[in-house]
Amino acid sequence: MRTDVIVVAAGSGQRAGEGLPKQYRPVGGQTVLRRTLENFARHGGIRHVLPVINPSHEALCRESIAGLAGVLAPVAGGPTRQASVRAGLEALAADPPDLVLIHDAARPFVTERLVSEAIAAAERHGAAVPALALVDTIKSVLQPGFVSGGPNREALRSVQTPQSFRFELILAAHRARAGADDLTDDAAVAEAAGHKVATFAGDPANVKLTTPEDFVAAERNAAAELVDVRTATGFDVHAFAPGDHVMLGGVKIPFNQGLGGHSDADVVLHALTDALLGTIGSADIGFHFPPSEPQWKGAASDQFLAHAARLVRAAGGRIAHLDATVICEAPRIGPHREAMRQRIAEIAEISTARVSVKATTSEKLGFTGRREGIAALAAATVRLPWID
Repeated sequence: MRTDVIVVAAGSGQRAGEGLPKQYRPVGGQTVLRRTLENFARHGGIRHVLPVINPSHEALCRESIAGLAGVLAPVAGGPTRQASVRAGLEALAADPPDLVLIHDAARPFVTERLVSEAIAAAERHGAAVPALALVDTIKSVLQPGFVSGGPNREALRSVQTPQSFRFELILAAHRARAGADDLTDDAAVAEAAGHKVATFAGDPANVKLTTPEDFVAAERNAAAELVDVRTATGFDVHAFAPGDHVMLGGVKIPFNQGLGGHSDADVVLHALTDALLGTIGSADIGFHFPPSEPQWKGAASDQFLAHAARLVRAAGGRIAHLDATVICEAPRIGPHREAMRQRIAEIAEISTARVSVKATTSEKLGFTGRREGIAALAAATVRLPWID
């Protein structure tokens, strides 16, 4: 059956603390929203994934979904969750799926197993939710500070998303409640319309990020996923040319010559860019920024390294370390080493502690020894999710 997903991302997430709305905060180098969308988009049983967002977050969403296949252009949500879901359903109605999954953007650890079971449960029952048995005893507190009994936990379940439905069933149920009081989830909307809602096994790891503490735990979980450690190298060389400075590591260094090249000829950033691209098998700098294109003539090389770093993050990776060795007789690199480290870290959006810059000569051998130019060697180490 054709199955689409609505990812509800229109909230402000105020309980998560100050800063960006929680769906646009990074976890493991990716925004929460991108992680969530990607988990659905890569599933073979999903046709389209539709984000429903706050219109004021359009730019944040656009950045989060850049390059994701199978993700539709976002639609504007409403003032309540119920209104936002209905907006998503109405948007899909023009080319309706057979089944629809409805999921909270703030649950970025949804698994392939859970998505598959949600699809199967909707096909079998028409309406279904993932549920977990409670492990704690539940008590009522009618008088502050004192318990007064509680329900039988054997009959209670905590309910997660994705909640799954036959599309026409849940669309009609939401339309019937237009303007009514907001319900807490889509299962309640289906129940209000007279439908029975089945359950299937939820996943304890499918947590909803709500508080600052949740984000600390999510970072630990994301780090545990990055088990594929890759290292790649890069090399670049440029000849000296007339000028009064050289660009090395994003730093302008006064010198009695310049470096010739189509861009600003920053051999350090060029070598680092190729090293990062190598970790994800994404060709080389000339492929991404062809020297035959006039727009790159004289271009600042910081945009090349920033692009490579973004591609690593888009692949779900984190940059663990960048290392560059400059090979030249002059200028002296030592006085500029720390400025170069800081600038490289800034461009790649990592800490300075993860950047190393070294320098050596070639003992007056070869083109660098004859002071004909400067060369740079680079290595990049990244951590990625395991992909067979």
